[in-house]
Amino acid sequence: MAGARCSCGAVTLSLPEEPSKIVVACHCIDCQRRTGAPFGVGAYYPAEVATISGTSKEFTHDAASGGKIHNYFCPQCGSTVFWKLSNLPALIGVAVGAMANPKYPAPVISVEEQTKHDWVHIDGAVEHFQQNYLPKNSN
Repeated sequence: MAGARCSCGAVTLSLPEEPSKIVVACHCIDCQRRTGAPFGVGAYYPAEVATISGTSKEFTHDAASGGKIHNYFCPQCGSTVFWKLSNLPALIGVAVGAMANPKYPAPVISVEEQTKHDWVHIDGAVEHFQQNYLPKNSN
C-alpha cells in the first residue's frame, strides 16, 4: 500500500500502490490559499479504497464547481491531507504533496486557469480548462 500523511504524521491515508489516473492541478483561489502555493495538485481515488487513520478537522466551503468542498486537515500541524467534493461523492481527493513521492505522475488535467499565475506552465499530456471540469461519469 502507498500512503499520504500530514507533516507530523497524526493523520494518514492508506492508498493502493497503483497511482491515480486522475491527477488534477487546480489554480482556483481557494486551492492557492489552502496550499500557500500558486496551485494545488490532487490525485482522485475511489473513496472506498482509502483508509483514513487519525483525527482530522474539517473545513467546508463553496467550491468553484458549484458544490461544496470538505477539506480535512491535521489539527496538530495544519496540513491538508485530503478532501471530498459534494459533486463527486464517490471520489476522495488526496494532496499529491502529502504522498511525498517525487515519482508520482504529473497532472493530466489543469482547471481554473482563469486565475492561474502567468508564470506557471504545466506541459505534457494535459487537458486545460479555464474554469472547472467534472468528468461526465462523476455521479
